[in-house]
Amino acid sequence: MYKIITIDGPASVGKSTLAKKLAKKYKSPILFSGRLYRAVALELIKRKSDPNNIQNILRCVDCIDLNRLDSKELYSSEVDNLSSIISSKKKLRSKLIMFQKNFPKKYGRGSEFAIVEGRDIGTVIFPDADYKIFLWADPEIRARRRYEQIIKSGKIASFKRIFSEINARDRKDLTRKIAPLMPAANSVLLDTSYIDIEQAFNALKKIIFKN
Repeated sequence: MYKIITIDGPASVGKSTLAKKLAKKYKSPILFSGRLYRAVALELIKRKSDPNNIQNILRCVDCIDLNRLDSKELYSSEVDNLSSIISSKKKLRSKLIMFQKNFPKKYGRGSEFAIVEGRDIGTVIFPDADYKIFLWADPEIRARRRYEQIIKSGKIASFKRIFSEINARDRKDLTRKIAPLMPAANSVLLDTSYIDIEQAFNALKKIIFKN
């Protein structure tokens, strides 16, 4: 029987990278829950639909294609900001929560773990998960990592703008009324500010197999 691992934390803290490494090592299915909201946001943008109209938002949910959740289109600043806004919509969250809760049952059979990454996975979606990880890092360090990642890909970026966007995103995520970003009471906190991905990965492996 699979065990559920939840990985939560703010933007650009390394959640996706670490979740991928765990999934690869243990041959386990993985769901990046934040990409569901990004997919809806991208569809809204493509349709030029009013993001304040809940019916427009809900219609976009039916267009989500899990096979396209690796699209680079999901990572523009416009999608970043809009996905943060719509993620606080109660009706949208309700519609997506059921998909997230069904993910381990549907894809976890035969695997040791089912990994779900996001911002409220350990607190709202899987409060009874077997392993709950909450990642954190200094906002300036997260901005620097995002900036260097963009520059490395050959694109132009502004560190000042990225830093500002990350701070704004943190404020929204931490203060939203519905499922604010916060560590679950029984989660393990891992600060990645001054450790690299391999060190963080080794720490996660120790956390999982210590229990």
